[in-house]
This record gives sequence, structure tokens and C-alpha cells, in this order.
Amino acid sequence: MAESPFMRRVRDCLRLRQMAYATEKSYCHWIRFFIRQQRIRNPDEMNAEKLTAFLTYLAVQRHVSPNTQNQAFNALLFLFRHVLQRPLDNIQATRAKERRYVPVVLTTNEVERVLEHLPQPYLTMIQIAWGAGLRKTEILRLRVKDIDFERKELTVRQGKGGKDRRTVLPLCTLGALQGFVTRIERLHTLDIAEGFGAVEMPYALARKYPGESRSLKWQFVFAAPQRGTDPVSGEIRRHHLHPSTLEKALRFAVHKSGLTKRITCHTFRHTFATQLLETGYDIRTVQELLGHNDVATTQIYTHVLNRGGQGVISPADRFKGP
Repeated sequence: MAESPFMRRVRDCLRLRQMAYATEKSYCHWIRFFIRQQRIRNPDEMNAEKLTAFLTYLAVQRHVSPNTQNQAFNALLFLFRHVLQRPLDNIQATRAKERRYVPVVLTTNEVERVLEHLPQPYLTMIQIAWGAGLRKTEILRLRVKDIDFERKELTVRQGKGGKDRRTVLPLCTLGALQGFVTRIERLHTLDIAEGFGAVEMPYALARKYPGESRSLKWQFVFAAPQRGTDPVSGEIRRHHLHPSTLEKALRFAVHKSGLTKRITCHTFRHTFATQLLETGYDIRTVQELLGHNDVATTQIYTHVLNRGGQGVISPADRFKGP
């Protein structure tokens, strides 16, 4: 189905501000949902009252989580500020009920049970999540130049909030990563020979350094086996693996492991942080490795240290029995 001129205008505004493609998809979803749910036929009908009604609908009738409601609000805030260029006043929507979630954390034994059932390259990807604390998208976006084999260091580019950071390179991944670099070198040579080889580059770097997009160092470490059409530029390129392939492999490995915990790629990031604190690293170091803006975000891991129930020994366990 062809996209409406208004939604093309929204996409143009998002790309003008160089928003991530995942953010673009999310914002466009919420804006279309808002238009349909509020039965808006003309941009002039969009106002604070309809925005308030939509956010209230999400909380009261859809029972969405606070994070989901905030995501919708951010999308519509972008719509009003940058697309419609209208001020927003008197937003008094019913807010989704705030819940405090304690992250799921695995023991070393549980991690190893999952790793046993992961083939490459997903084994190395999860080892990086567990051993370096990277998010799923940060793993997928790793480029050859981001791995420092000499210093045993990973550089995360444009992480959450657009920030760069450095973190540890797990020694257990060195051999596999060197193999992946060799693989992508062969694929890149083939792409160049067939008239391709350019890779997506952030911001306007492809124009500023026109030859760099075809260099090996900018290639994705976990590159897709086939070239594909870039959804933004329309060019045929070799992108990184699709997130769904990692998710599917991990779900299968968790099923085969027999674990009943709800385990996602992010679970291994939680486990990384918790195990660092357990071994005595200070919370500021962990905050820096995770890339958190506020130490309060990192402090949630102090609630899952050692035993359950915040380290309390149950009175029943003191009973020696008859």
C-alpha cells in the first residue's frame, strides 16, 4: 500500500534529524495508530485534547505498560513539535500504572546450559552480551573497526542515547571474532568484485569520506549472508544479520536447555552487571560499562545480588530439624 503524503512528511522529518531506523518505524507506527484510533481526517484536527484522549485510551482500555505509553507519547511529541510545529499544553492523560520490575538474572551454570545449544554466530553474540554487557542492537551493529584485539576492548558506537562507550572484550570470543573478520573480508572482496561493497554509514560520513563506505573496517562483523535493499536509501548493500535470527536461535537454545525463566538477549546484559557487582566491582564502573546515564538505573542490580529476597536468609533455613 502506498504511503500517504502526510506520513512521507513524517519520515522526512525523522530522517532530517537522523533518527535510527528502528525509531523511525516505531514513531510511524504510533502516529498511524493515533490517526486511526482518533479518526483524524486532516492534520488540522490534531490537538492536545485528542492526544490526551489517545494516551488515556492506551492506559485504561489497552492496559499498556508505562514504557509503552511513554514510547507513544514521545512519538506524538515529535509529531507535534517537528512535523506540525505546534505547542503542546494541558496534557493531563491518565498514566499507565508504574510497576517495578526486578530483572531476570542467570547463574553461570544456567548461562552455560543455554550456550551449549547455540550455533555460531549466535554463540559468540550471546557471549558478548554476557561477557561485555552489550544490548542486542549494539551486538548486531559491531563493525570490524570496533574490535581492538590488542587491547582486548570493544567500542560501542551510537549506543542508546547516541553515546559511544568502551567495554571489555571477552577472551572466550577472540578466536571466533577473528574468524568472523576473516569471513567478512572474503565476502567484502566478493562484493567489491561484483560492483557492490558499500555499507551503511552514520550521519553524512559516506559523503564526507566517500571511499570509507567500501573499506573493510566499516563492514559489519555479523554480516548477513546475502545482500539486501537498504530500506532508507534503496541501495543494495550487505547489512548485519536481522535481529529476529538471533531471537529465534536463542528461543530454541533456551527451550533445549530446559530452563523455565523468561530469557531474552537482554537477560545476559542483566547477568553481566549482576555478576560484576557480585565479584566486587564498584557500581560506578558497572554504570560506565553499561552506558547508563544515571547510577540509579544501575542500582536495580543490587536487588538481585547473591540470594533471592535481597540476600535475606529465610528463617526456615535456620531450622535444624528433629
